[in-house]
Amino acid sequence: MKEPSAEPGQDPELLRRLLRAKDRMDAASHEEWPVRRLARVSCVSQAHFARSFKEAFGVPPHRYLLTRRIERAKALLRDTDLPVTDIAFDTGWQSLGTFGRVFRDITGESPNALRAREKAARHDLELVPHCYVSAAYRPDLTIAVSEKRRREAGDTYGTEDKPKVPKEIP
Repeated sequence: MKEPSAEPGQDPELLRRLLRAKDRMDAASHEEWPVRRLARVSCVSQAHFARSFKEAFGVPPHRYLLTRRIERAKALLRDTDLPVTDIAFDTGWQSLGTFGRVFRDITGESPNALRAREKAARHDLELVPHCYVSAAYRPDLTIAVSEKRRREAGDTYGTEDKPKVPKEIP
């Protein structure tokens, strides 16, 4: 996630408003944050908010919220013994199945597999400041989860500008 940049074309007041919305999402990532609500917090139109947020932070608001939810879920899986179902609902997911699918798509492993791996490999993370640990475990959501799934499946939909490489037949 990139930090907001006050480039010559960006209004510092708008950046402050966007940060206000981002801070609200950070404080309550378990809540629903539709663009309409975020735009109200920022006192701008929905379209302007969505465009400006992506320009300032490098990802759309929905992806930013997904990142925060997965980051929080990973921390709970690593640091608590709460059941996966409780973690899913506590981090804002409405469905355990959706949580598991999106979690696996983003992290590459199931919530239970991540928990088992983290428990097996005890780290001396107590010595590292929390902000560094959070940044190291932050998922990288530079592309949409659905796009990632399509790429892994070998679907070429939406890649007209890229050269098509024929698949090898085993």
